[in-house]
Amino acid sequence: MNDLQTLRAAMTPDEPSQDVIDRSRHRLQNRIRGGRASGRRSGWLIAGAGLAAAAAAAVAIAAMPAAPVDGPPVRTVTGQEVLLAAATAAERSPEGTGTYWHVKVTGADEYEYWIKPDGQSWMRGAKTGGKVMSLKALSATPFSLVAVDLTLEQLRALPTDPGELKAWIADALERSDARTSAGELTASDREQAGFQSLISLVSTLPATPGVRATALRAIAGYPGVENLGTVPGGQGLRLPTGERLVVDPATGRVNGTSIFVAMDGAVHKVADPAGARIDAEWTDTLPE
Repeated sequence: MNDLQTLRAAMTPDEPSQDVIDRSRHRLQNRIRGGRASGRRSGWLIAGAGLAAAAAAAVAIAAMPAAPVDGPPVRTVTGQEVLLAAATAAERSPEGTGTYWHVKVTGADEYEYWIKPDGQSWMRGAKTGGKVMSLKALSATPFSLVAVDLTLEQLRALPTDPGELKAWIADALERSDARTSAGELTASDREQAGFQSLISLVSTLPATPGVRATALRAIAGYPGVENLGTVPGGQGLRLPTGERLVVDPATGRVNGTSIFVAMDGAVHKVADPAGARIDAEWTDTLPE
C-alpha cells in the first residue's frame, strides 16, 4: 500500500461488516425478548416491531464512525502522513511544459510573475498598478532558493534524496554571499533559509516532480508537523517553524502558504492566518 492509499484508508472509516451488524442485532433482540409482554398475540406484534427496530438500531450502532462496534478506533491522520502521501502523488504527476514559468500569489495583495528560462521576466501587482510590466534586468540565474539563485538546469538537477537535498542546500547557503541587515548569515539564519528553501521547492519553483516529492519528504522529516484538518484546497498543516501550508495529498500540490519567496529572493510572510493561495505552472501565454 502506498502513502496515498494509506492516507485514504486512515481518513475514511470502514463500513461495518455483516458479521458486526448481525452480532449487534442479536444482542438487541435478546434484550427485547427478555422484557417482552406475556399476551400471545400482542406479544408477537410487540416482538415484531422490536425486531425491526433492533435491526435498524444494530445497523446504526455498527455504522457509527466514532466508536465502531467490535472495530478499531478511527485513527487521526498525521501531518507527516499528509506530506508523504502528497510526495507520492507529486512524484507520479506529469511534468508541465511551456514558455513561461507563471506564479500567482493571491492573498492580502495580488502578485504574479512570469519567468523565461533565459532570465527574461515580467510581473504584475500593486507596484505596477495592476499592469503586466517587463523587468529590464536579465538574470542568468532567475530562480531563487531564498539566498541561492539557480538556473533552470541547476534546479532540475537537484538531488532526489531528502538527506542529500538538505545537504546540498546547506552547502550552497554556506557558500552564499547573501547578507541580512545585521551582516553575514548566521548558522541560525542558514538553518531558517534552508527550511524556507524547501517550502519554495514545493510551492513557487519549477522543480521536477522528483525534486518536489523529495522536498515534501524532507519537510515531513522535521518533527512537529501538525495536521490542522480539511481546509479549502486540501489539508492545512502547521510546520515546526510556525508557518502554514495547504497541501492537496491527492495531487501533491501546495495550494496555499503563509510564507513565500518572491522572484527577487525576498521572503514574504502573510499575516492572514489563512495564508496566501499559490498557483504555479508552466504556460505559453503572457497577458497583454
